[in-house]
Amino acid sequence: MQDDHGAMRRQTDVMDAARGNAMLAALGLPGRLAEGDALPPFFHQLYFWEAQPPEKLGRDGHPKVGDPIPDMGLPRRMWAGGQLTFHAPLRVGARAQKTSTVAAATRKTGRSGPLAFVTLRHEISQGDALCVTELQDLVYREDPDPAAPRPVPPQAATDEDIAAPATFNPTLLFRYSALTFNGHRIHYDRAYASEVEGYDGLVVHGPLLAQLLLLMAERDAPVRAFSFRATAPLMDVETAMLCRKGGAFWVRGPDGRQCMQAEVQW
Repeated sequence: MQDDHGAMRRQTDVMDAARGNAMLAALGLPGRLAEGDALPPFFHQLYFWEAQPPEKLGRDGHPKVGDPIPDMGLPRRMWAGGQLTFHAPLRVGARAQKTSTVAAATRKTGRSGPLAFVTLRHEISQGDALCVTELQDLVYREDPDPAAPRPVPPQAATDEDIAAPATFNPTLLFRYSALTFNGHRIHYDRAYASEVEGYDGLVVHGPLLAQLLLLMAERDAPVRAFSFRATAPLMDVETAMLCRKGGAFWVRGPDGRQCMQAEVQW
């Protein structure tokens, strides 16, 4: 079933250095951003907050669906992946404009039950220049059935040229949630994550994993395009391996499962 789409939202924000520097600190990265510097790729997540009063939040801490995301009738939300094209650097200290459009909204029935897929298209500009185009893929599903067998995640490749360990803890997840104004309770409310959504711990943000892979890729040259897809959740108590072979990147969990795959174009 294909739902109506095309709803649009426009926002403006200043790419202030304070939030960018706070993210560098949270990720343990060196350096300081100053006015006029290029903002690191994907750091635009720190801006364009959607602050809503408590009565406009859903049970999971996200703003309720309906504006602009349509209500697909399913309670669990996950960021499934995305595609990013970097046309020009966003500059620290300058005002930016973000236009968000619901590009697609589809409801289907899969092996695990009903699913809904929503794709948001974001275009971020400074002045008259388009700087970033982003497609953000969201998936909505039913609450887990405790009696149902868990899906088997894909196994990650082991033929990488480069691998770097990455660890996570509740402090990092909290700081990342705060800086991106992401209220999703699976990242900081352990009881909600386990008892309501059926996870084994706090869930590491998919965009945080994507951010780490993107920064890994930027060590070679500025990235022109980046796409990623989440394939299995990673918990805060787990050590992951950030892997690379050429332009292919992935996150491997401690049991060998693939948590994310990504591709880079320089």
